[in-house]
Amino acid sequence: MTRTRTLLALVGGIAVLGGAALAIPRGAEAPAADPAIAASPERPVLVELFTSQGCSSCPPADALAEKLAREPGLVVISRAVTYWDRLGWKDTLAREGNTVLQQNYARAGLEGTNGVYTPQLVVGGAFGTVGSRAGEVAAGIKRHAPAGDAAIRVNPAEGGGYAARLSGTGAGKAELVLLAVTRHVEVAIGSGENGGRKVGYANVLRAERKLADWRGGAADIAVTPAELAVPGADRYALVLRQPGGGKVLAARWLA
Repeated sequence: MTRTRTLLALVGGIAVLGGAALAIPRGAEAPAADPAIAASPERPVLVELFTSQGCSSCPPADALAEKLAREPGLVVISRAVTYWDRLGWKDTLAREGNTVLQQNYARAGLEGTNGVYTPQLVVGGAFGTVGSRAGEVAAGIKRHAPAGDAAIRVNPAEGGGYAARLSGTGAGKAELVLLAVTRHVEVAIGSGENGGRKVGYANVLRAERKLADWRGGAADIAVTPAELAVPGADRYALVLRQPGGGKVLAARWLA
């Protein structure tokens, strides 16, 4: 068995993190149904899908993410991971930061189906499930909407960019992160488990950047035009989260 730098290995389709084997959950290939989503546009819920072009169980979850992305009360982000690249196709959208975040979530002990596998959908940094299980996804969104009073409000700024205002009592250290995404990417996969397929991805992460630390109270943060000029990105979101794979306190699209 060969381990990567991130203590992640593959043995017969099993992901291993820190010596604990986690099988890719059965049922990940189930068709994605239309879920009934209970999320308010006033208090958006962050939904992150950990996926891979090299994972044959992922396309149904990718399709569900595209449906979820149309919900105004959700901030859906597709996070392609790197650890399945050895299966015969290097994911063209993968970022090592996505792999690290998923590992951090696993170490933090998510509710639901925890671990490091694809497709995994994480709600609010607090709940994880197989990304194609629409019913579990909908239930997770209902249960894990932001619970505190932390809020992000944004307004266009003179000269471009945005003025973001944070408010709430806070819950220890948190950080405001800017996510840059491409709304839709379609990939023709040339080899590997999905070889010959074209797969669509919603809100593909291109870059993320910490803008500020926050411990509660009112805070004003400028989002500059330069920070909104990430190559390939056509949409941006702000996420207020506890660091190191902690819970998400608030999330909002900029446009």
